[in-house]
Amino acid sequence: MTRLRRRAALAGAALLAGGALAACGDNAGTAGGGTPTTGGTIIYGHVQEPPCIFGGWIQQAYISRQVLDGLVAMADDGGIKPWLATEWKASPDGTKYTFTLKDGVKFTDGTPVDAAAVAWNFDYWENHGGNSTAKVSIDPYYKAAKALDATHVEISLNKPYPPFLPLITQGYFGIQSPTAFKSRTEKENCEKPIGSGGFVVKEWKHGEEVVLTKNPAYASWPATAKHEGPAIVDEVRWKFVADGVSRYASLSTGESHVVYEVPTVNWKDAESKYQTIRYITPGKPVSFYINTKVGPFSDKLVRQAFAYGADRKSAVEAGFHGVIPYEGNPAVSQATPGYDAEVAKAYAYDPAKAGQLLDQAGWTARNAAGVRTKNGAPLTIKLVYGAGFIFTQEGSTVLQVLQEQWKQIGFEVKLIPATQAELWGGKYSDPSTFDATPSYWTSPSSAILWIVWRPSTPDNPNFSNRSFFNNETLSQTIQQANTEAEAAKANALYGQAQKIIQDDAAGIGLYTQNSTYAVARNLKDVWLEKSQGEPVFSDAYFTK
Repeated sequence: MTRLRRRAALAGAALLAGGALAACGDNAGTAGGGTPTTGGTIIYGHVQEPPCIFGGWIQQAYISRQVLDGLVAMADDGGIKPWLATEWKASPDGTKYTFTLKDGVKFTDGTPVDAAAVAWNFDYWENHGGNSTAKVSIDPYYKAAKALDATHVEISLNKPYPPFLPLITQGYFGIQSPTAFKSRTEKENCEKPIGSGGFVVKEWKHGEEVVLTKNPAYASWPATAKHEGPAIVDEVRWKFVADGVSRYASLSTGESHVVYEVPTVNWKDAESKYQTIRYITPGKPVSFYINTKVGPFSDKLVRQAFAYGADRKSAVEAGFHGVIPYEGNPAVSQATPGYDAEVAKAYAYDPAKAGQLLDQAGWTARNAAGVRTKNGAPLTIKLVYGAGFIFTQEGSTVLQVLQEQWKQIGFEVKLIPATQAELWGGKYSDPSTFDATPSYWTSPSSAILWIVWRPSTPDNPNFSNRSFFNNETLSQTIQQANTEAEAAKANALYGQAQKIIQDDAAGIGLYTQNSTYAVARNLKDVWLEKSQGEPVFSDAYFTK
C-alpha cells in the first residue's frame, strides 16, 4: 500500500439522507431578528487547518463548501434540491442520471460552469486521484460522465445506485474550474481553488487563517439558501484555533463571531449567552475498529469481552457532560437513514459476562499486575487514537476512563496517541501495529457500510477497512442494499449488515460525531448544510 493511498483512506475516515440538526438560543440558522446590515466581516474560529482548501477530508469540505458549488443540495428533510443543476432525471433502469444545468453560471475565472466542466470534475475524482472520498463514495458504481450539450451532463453508472444523489450533496463534490486547474500549479490549486461559490479565497496565512471575500457575481445559490443573491457580508476570516478554551473565549472578547466544536463543559454557558447549533453527523460514528486479523482480537470471544467489559455509555455521558450522545452501533450513526436502533443495544456493560468470555477463550491466569495471561503472554491491547484531531481532550479522558474499566477485567490497554501525520502517513496501517483504533467517517447514507466494510483483497485492497474484516455475507448484503430501489427494503438490508458487524464485534460503538457551534447573537442566518454539517456563511448578516 503506498503512502498516498494510506493517506487517502485515512483522510476520508477522519472524516457521511442527513444528520440530526438542532438550533437553540435565538435559533441560529433560521431567518429573522433585528435590523439587517450589509457588509462586515465574519470571524470564524475553527479547529484544524487542512492541507488544501479542497479534498477528501471533512475539514477540507467545511471550507471548500464556501468556495465550490455542488450539483445538488440536501434539504433538512433529506430531500435532494437544485443547486448548479436545476433538474435531473434517472433512466428507468437507474443507471443514467441526466442533469440540466443553470445557464450562464461562470466560475470566478470567467469560464463557464457547463456540462463539459462538470464531466471533467467527475473524471478527475474517479480517475486522477483528485479526491479520495469522492471516489470511494461512488465506487464501484460510477462508470462515466459526458456532456450532451452545454447545459446537459449525463452520469452513467455500472449498476443502479440509489444513494448516488444523496452522496453527491457532500462538499467533496464541489465543482472546480477545469481551465484554472489545468493551467495553474498544484500549490495554486490547493490554496486557491476556483469555483462558482459565494466566496473566493483571497489569502491563506498558513498556521493562522484563510481569508474569504465575497463573490459579487454569485448567481448559483442552492435551493436551500436563505436568500437569493451574493453574500451579504464582505468577508469571512476562517481562523484556526486548536485550543478549545481559547476558541470559546474568543466569543466573549469579540475576537470571533462563530466558533466550532464548543467544549462540552461550556455548552450550557453557550446556550445562555449565544445562539447554538448542534448537529449529529450521519455515517460511521466514532467507534472502534477492532483488528480481527492478528493479535488478541482475532478471537471473537475476546472482542466480545472487550465490548462487554467497559461502561462505554456512562463514560461518554460523563466525559461529554451529556452533550454528545453515546452510540452503541459501531457501523452507522443514529443520524443516518437506515440506522438500526436495536443493533445499538448490544453489549451493555456486563463485566461478569466479559470475564466468562475471557475464561472461555483461555485467558484464565493473571500476572502480578492483574493482567490476564494465556500461555504466559499478557492480554495487552494497543489502542491507537488520533490525539487532537479526532479526539479532543474530553474524548481522550473518556478513553482513560475506559482503560481503567478494562483493567478490572484483565485487559492491559495501552493508549497510544498518534498525530495526524502518523496516522495519515501510514505508521499504523499494518495490522501488527495496533489492536483497536477509533475513528469516524461522514456520509449521508448507509452506503457508508460499503466504504468501510468492503472486503479487502490483494487485487482490490480496501484501506478503509481498518478492522480487516472480510465477510462475504456482509459484502453481499451491503451490495444488495446499495442497489435496492425501495427505501424500506434497502434499510432492512442495511440493518442486517449492521447486525453482522455487531454480532461479530468487528467494531465497537462509542459516541456520535458531532458538530457544535456557538454564534454571536447579532449574527443571523448562519446555518449548516444537511449532508455533513458544513457551516454556510453566504446567507449570514449582522444586525444593529
